[in-house]
Amino acid sequence: MEATEMTFTADGRRLDVLLSEQSGLTRSRIASLMEEGRVTVDGIAARDGKVKVDSDAQTILLDGVRVEGDGFVYLMLYKPVGVLSATEDKKGATTAMDLLPEEYRKAAPGVVGRLDKDAEGLLLLTNNGELNHRLTSPKHHADKLYRVTLDIPANGEDVRAFAEPMDLGDFTTQPGKLELLEDGKAALVTIHEGKFHQIKRMFAHQGKTVQTLKRLAIGPLKLDETLSEGDWRSLEKAEIQALLTVADMM
Repeated sequence: MEATEMTFTADGRRLDVLLSEQSGLTRSRIASLMEEGRVTVDGIAARDGKVKVDSDAQTILLDGVRVEGDGFVYLMLYKPVGVLSATEDKKGATTAMDLLPEEYRKAAPGVVGRLDKDAEGLLLLTNNGELNHRLTSPKHHADKLYRVTLDIPANGEDVRAFAEPMDLGDFTTQPGKLELLEDGKAALVTIHEGKFHQIKRMFAHQGKTVQTLKRLAIGPLKLDETLSEGDWRSLEKAEIQALLTVADMM
């Protein structure tokens, strides 16, 4: 049964204040958005910014993006090939930020672990700077999982090479994992660092060229395969908590 009434709490926070802190928008702009029905609490359009809500117990959405009580934004984006993993580009190229609604660009979410322009898959965007730092730090073991296709099938020798530190000249990788698919024509790769072009360079070290690359997961966060390329959604509470846990922030 769908909810027909909205409940509020006397000891919560004002809805317009919470929304303003989360989005960076003024309260007058928030009021306009509420008048347009773009704010919901537990699935019901909220029109009064003075009411008090509990973001831990209630689902508060602004244009479909979950509002967290800590004021942070946590978004999952399915980055298409050709889009830059950046918040802006001086040359005018399409960036990940361009795929988000204007209202959420104001929250200034940063990209957690970039993907090459010719790669696709999971991008995590958040304005929680500490979480971003920790998830991109190898010591917190937020593994990154990718699916690749290759010009030459991978083999057992490649599996063994990926399992050991690999000297790429300017840095040596931590041991990773290579799982062969489709007789080696495709593979799943797990790495810890995510350095620039790292997977491509690792396969090049083995005499192979990566043809396609798709990121499937960052730590416990998996790409929602119901998303089409270029689509995004806010993270569920359980997903956020799992990321905070792996980052030693819980």
